[in-house]
Amino acid sequence: MIKRYVAPYKKYLGESVLMNVLSAVFNIFSFTLIIPILKILFNLDSSVYSFIAWNDASASFKDKVLNNLYWFVSQSIIDFGAGTVLLVLCLILSFMTLLKTACYFGSSAVMIPLRTGIVKDLRMQVYDKVLTLPLGFFSQEKKGDIIARISGDVSEVENSITSTLDMLIKNPILIVFYFGTLIFISWQLTLFTIVFAPIMLWIMGRIGRRLKERSLEAQVLWSDTMSQVEETLGGLRVIKAFLAEKKMSERFDRVTGKMRDKNIKVATRQALAHPVSEFLGTMMIAIVLWFGGILILNEHAPIDAPTFIYYLVILYSVIQPIKELSKAAYGIPKGMASMERINRILETENNIKECAEPESLDSFNDCIEFKNVSFHYEDGCKTVVDNVNLKIHKGQTIAIVGASGAGKSTLVDLIPRFFDVNEGSITIDGKDIRKVSIHDLRSIMGNVNQDPILFNDSIFNNIAFGVENATMEEVIEAAKIANAHEFIVEKEQGYDTNIGDRGVKLSGGQRQRISIARAILKNPPILILDEATAALDTESERIVQEALERLMSSRTTIAIAHRLSTIRNADEIIVMDEGRIVERGKHAELIEKNGYYKKLNDMQSLA
Repeated sequence: MIKRYVAPYKKYLGESVLMNVLSAVFNIFSFTLIIPILKILFNLDSSVYSFIAWNDASASFKDKVLNNLYWFVSQSIIDFGAGTVLLVLCLILSFMTLLKTACYFGSSAVMIPLRTGIVKDLRMQVYDKVLTLPLGFFSQEKKGDIIARISGDVSEVENSITSTLDMLIKNPILIVFYFGTLIFISWQLTLFTIVFAPIMLWIMGRIGRRLKERSLEAQVLWSDTMSQVEETLGGLRVIKAFLAEKKMSERFDRVTGKMRDKNIKVATRQALAHPVSEFLGTMMIAIVLWFGGILILNEHAPIDAPTFIYYLVILYSVIQPIKELSKAAYGIPKGMASMERINRILETENNIKECAEPESLDSFNDCIEFKNVSFHYEDGCKTVVDNVNLKIHKGQTIAIVGASGAGKSTLVDLIPRFFDVNEGSITIDGKDIRKVSIHDLRSIMGNVNQDPILFNDSIFNNIAFGVENATMEEVIEAAKIANAHEFIVEKEQGYDTNIGDRGVKLSGGQRQRISIARAILKNPPILILDEATAALDTESERIVQEALERLMSSRTTIAIAHRLSTIRNADEIIVMDEGRIVERGKHAELIEKNGYYKKLNDMQSLA
């Protein structure tokens, strides 16, 4: 699952393998010097060695290597003295250890770009996927859960999987080299040792079997925690107004308490890895020490005492990479649980598909037409838009009105393909919007919503959002048309003023005028207004409405209206109820019909 993210960083894997091989080789040869050092210190060797030619077939390769090494050491003792040879051996031991540790550091250092690169690529892939998913996906998912997957789950992958990649490369190499050395020294003792290895691995597997399942449960609870934090930050005003601080605190305490209990179980199993492997490793050393010691004491051992000590050193060295592999065996299931949650986003199918060879749509010249359009959300419980037929000609202002839940916003969302129709079709200039480029389709439309969507950035960047290489002059001109320039220049930093999260530093009317200026700068031929003045006070509404009228001039406008007073001059008013068009016409005509529209109008007049 993680392999596809490693591919761009293959060169780092190769460098790490090379460094780990060198580290193992230097480690083995540095410990080899223990044998002659012990023999010199304790005067254990009275044998007389003579050099064996490398092409001599009468001796095995192992015998030739060991004999010639001992011959060289004994000859050096004769020539230079035991003290000098001991000093040289100690210096060589130190130098080999320096090379070993340098290679060990290098093997870890070259993995850092790989680890950080994988995490960055994974986070970017999740973020890019979120940007491409249709709006329908987010109506079914909690924002806090998505945030948790981008932050917590990706971090868990970093901690549990990518941090073990160097272990998965280094430790098998060390194990192979060390076991090879053990077999080279004494295959009989090594065969005896291998008998206990499967027992050790079986016990470690039993302990970690349920770790992945519990880790997945813990990550789900982490998502619930993030969701509640996101809800709390967005609803602080209501929480304080209804004195619900204690209730929210208790609710948060329950979620975090459940997460703590799951994390305790996961962490306890992880904590078992080191002591269990330490105990089993020591048991193995003790058994081999007992078995080999008995053979040496009875003079039946295939190796002498100094070589047996070297054998134990190498055996102990092989235990450390086995322990680290056991840690990886614990960490990887925990990370894989997070990876599964990330993949639920990455593998989510986008049902807003672009045609393989889309038609271009670089302008709007004639009309938008709804032909028998019906739509329902994925749950399919209710038809939100029911058999709508509507034609909007270029230059017209069409207003859509109706009670909450009548399907007004959904109908308009079908035009830029935020959702796709279930039945019927929508065409622009005779082209089915499902067969044109999504980029082209949305590039000819501008949106102004009831809740202005602004970003934590400067006023300039919010107005220029989505317009490449916009100049200051163009931004100022758009702001003037939107009645925003006056309040902007009153700010200390003018157009460079940061407006805070979602424009919190601005009033509602100011935020809406920034949103209108953004639409003006884009200069789209089709304008969609979704109750753009519904949330404003009377004074702000007047200023914003004036800006909207400038924006709407010479454009095709589709306006969802809450206040009927703002759309009396529309070319046509579409009245919707339960997904259907129940009335249509100009304001005066609909009043004369004395139907549903007049009822809405009378209710607002009374209000």
